[in-house]
Amino acid sequence: MTNWVYTFGGGKADGTARDRDRLGGKGANLAEMARLGLPVPPGFTIATDACRHFYANGRTLPDNLQREVQEALGALERLTGKTFGDGDDPLLVSVRSGSRESMPGMLDTVLNLGLNDKSVEALARASGNPAFAYDSYRRFIQMYASVVLGLDHSLFEEIIDRVKEESGATRDGDLKVDHWRGVIDGYKIAIAEELDEQFPQDPGEQLWGAIQAVLKSWMNPRAVTFRTLHNIPEGWGTAVTVQSMVFGNMGEGSATGVAFTRDPATGEDNLYGEFLPNAQGEDVVAGIRTPHPLTKPQAHGSDLVPMEDAMPVTFQELKEFARRLENHFRELQDIEFTVQAGKLWLLQTRDGKRSARAAIRIAVAMAEKGLISKAEALRRIDPASLEQLLHPTISPDVERIVIGRGLAASPGAATGEIVFTSEEAEQLRASGRKSILVRPETSPEDIHGMHAAEGILTTHGGTTSHAAVVARGMGKPCISGAGAIRINTEKRVMLTGGRTLTAGEVITIDGTRGEVLLGALPMVQPELSGDFATLMDWADDIRRMKVRANAETPEDALTARGFGAEGIGLCRTERMFNDEERLRAMRSFILADNNQARDEALTAMQAMQKADFLELFEIMRGLPVTIRLFDPPLHEFLPRPGRETEQTAQALGIDPERIRQRAEDLHEVNPMLGNRGVRLAICYPEFIEMQARAIFQAVMEAGEKTGEKVVPEIMVPLVAYERELKFIKDRIDIVAVAVMEEWGAKLDYLVGTMIELPRAAIRADKIAESSEFFSFGTNDLTQSTFGISRDDSGLYLNEYLRKGVIDRDPFITIDVDGVGEFIHMAAERGQKTRPDITLGICGEHGGDPASIAFCETVGLHYVSCSPYRVPVARLAAAQATLAERAEQ
Repeated sequence: MTNWVYTFGGGKADGTARDRDRLGGKGANLAEMARLGLPVPPGFTIATDACRHFYANGRTLPDNLQREVQEALGALERLTGKTFGDGDDPLLVSVRSGSRESMPGMLDTVLNLGLNDKSVEALARASGNPAFAYDSYRRFIQMYASVVLGLDHSLFEEIIDRVKEESGATRDGDLKVDHWRGVIDGYKIAIAEELDEQFPQDPGEQLWGAIQAVLKSWMNPRAVTFRTLHNIPEGWGTAVTVQSMVFGNMGEGSATGVAFTRDPATGEDNLYGEFLPNAQGEDVVAGIRTPHPLTKPQAHGSDLVPMEDAMPVTFQELKEFARRLENHFRELQDIEFTVQAGKLWLLQTRDGKRSARAAIRIAVAMAEKGLISKAEALRRIDPASLEQLLHPTISPDVERIVIGRGLAASPGAATGEIVFTSEEAEQLRASGRKSILVRPETSPEDIHGMHAAEGILTTHGGTTSHAAVVARGMGKPCISGAGAIRINTEKRVMLTGGRTLTAGEVITIDGTRGEVLLGALPMVQPELSGDFATLMDWADDIRRMKVRANAETPEDALTARGFGAEGIGLCRTERMFNDEERLRAMRSFILADNNQARDEALTAMQAMQKADFLELFEIMRGLPVTIRLFDPPLHEFLPRPGRETEQTAQALGIDPERIRQRAEDLHEVNPMLGNRGVRLAICYPEFIEMQARAIFQAVMEAGEKTGEKVVPEIMVPLVAYERELKFIKDRIDIVAVAVMEEWGAKLDYLVGTMIELPRAAIRADKIAESSEFFSFGTNDLTQSTFGISRDDSGLYLNEYLRKGVIDRDPFITIDVDGVGEFIHMAAERGQKTRPDITLGICGEHGGDPASIAFCETVGLHYVSCSPYRVPVARLAAAQATLAERAEQ
């Protein structure tokens, strides 16, 4: 076996599907299909090792690569009976990229390579179709000039548009042989003028130019952006697959297309996809022509003839091959195919991208059929993708003013302002506004705008176009092929449904129904049912860690319960003082200048807090509720200078000067490292005693109302000294005794702390003497470990990510080597002192799958996250359990 090059074809292959790390997804699967005896055009794959060598050695190729490629070309010539560069019957090849993970449209491809002024004549004679031959040659020149020579493709579009106008043709297919010759001459002249050199006629020079261009595309901006968004390591590199050409543009009986073994939007078990008669594959994915559906159900309501009717014999053959591939790979397959003069060829297969809803339906269906295990079904679902299903959709009762229709390319609904460029989408997102990216079609260069927008609307392309595939992968709603909509990007207007809409006007898109709607529409909450509920049940059966939610309001608590939360892991009591009446009470306490005024404010706040806690306890019905005592510095609750201060003074009946003076008294240079958390509790113990009394009174009332035993977990924030926690715990215990005496009943409760300072982690064994649970506040623990502000870190962390200084933002995924070490240390030391201590995490990392996997390795008992991420955490926790079992 060669070091750099692996061949496939004729029922044989050097590699298998297991070699995707070396051969990339495309090369590995082509090798597997060849071994299965499927009709695969033969070829060879240059391994990803060559890409890594290329970048490690100043963009130079390995010394013996050229020899191995020549040997592989010889084998390819023997299999096809054609000769590369031959003037009579030339072997033509495609040169394609192939990353380990699919990166649709991000890397470069060159088709029809090997054509020149001489071989195009031979191809015309051999095919008996001169128009096809010269069309193929002009396609090659245009693609090679763009990908390898770096010329803008619009330069060539202008030339072909001019020829069509002069000839009276409306479509490319209307052009005759002489027209194509004129286009080719125009292309070559343009290249010579732009580059001061001739288009290369030597097929060998063409081949090496294309190979290097594909390798270089691994580091193009769109590929770098895509890898960042999808956590694909730069060090993987791309393989390069060189494959003999087959042609879908040879006239009647020829076609090209894409087939999914199941519907990638819904998961329905039916062949799904599109094809274009008399076309090459790039025509489908580029979105420049509207393709025909494969099946009759897809064609419902359309005048486009489906492949099932147009090519019935070939369609049945494709259907059979699709079933074989799905059963073999035990996964939804995305198949590219070409029909050349009635002969079906499979160009590649890969695991198909699908919506989250489809992914769940497919995984559950395959598990229930016994194709895969329940554990494998759980592993196949990206936990983060579940968020696609956990956000509102358009209310069914609302009036829908439909102003346009297209193909339902990616499900879900989104509302936003119309933008016509990716740059506008990014600008609106930066200013906190939502947008819908409206384009004739998207290209790989639009990846950043698609990421910034809430949804995507294109007027061209089908359900396998770039916009559709990328949107499904991102979980964003998308409508493609909305052909009745007219866009003028220069004037920044959209004409649809008899209306003229300008940039900035609000529309809603329904990617599930393919409808464009006027204005912003109300949404409804999703439900966990059907296959989703089944998958969640399987996850709950497997996972070890519990999943709680961060919640302060009844709405949050109800949402969390609906999504399967097993308690509240963080109730931030300061957020209960945000409305006007409660804020006034808080300000009265802060501004009180005597004990009576302070006591009156505390009494009012106690009643408010008790009502809040009672409602939460009733909703959670005996499930654990962790209540964090007041945390932020007091100055945050004072009004801002100026008009707000004057209004507050008037409402409270005090002199504005008192507010200004109190603000000055409370001023701190760095308040987030100042008098907050436990420090505030020690300075104002009466405030914490008020909160404890409100909690215990609510516990007593909730127990009577629900009949469920309520055991609150009272969490003291920002503890660094063990004596800080003991000081507060002693006061909480005194309040508990008093409330029990008042009610004549016993209550149980836990007092613990949030570990969010390095000193607390180091002294966890001592702190555990007074703490019955630890909850890791990873937001502040990350800030205090790194010495950086979460609010300002985006200014430089993005540069760190871009330049490879860090792999992940530590505020999104736990920094295992630093912050993780503190968590591990605190867990071990806390358990050494108190073996039955409960360990949890309540920072934003509690909903991050990678962080949850780390929590499993530490042995935490639960994670807590926002209500809408509860299902994400449930699945991620199950996957973490499976991973730990595999390690043992």
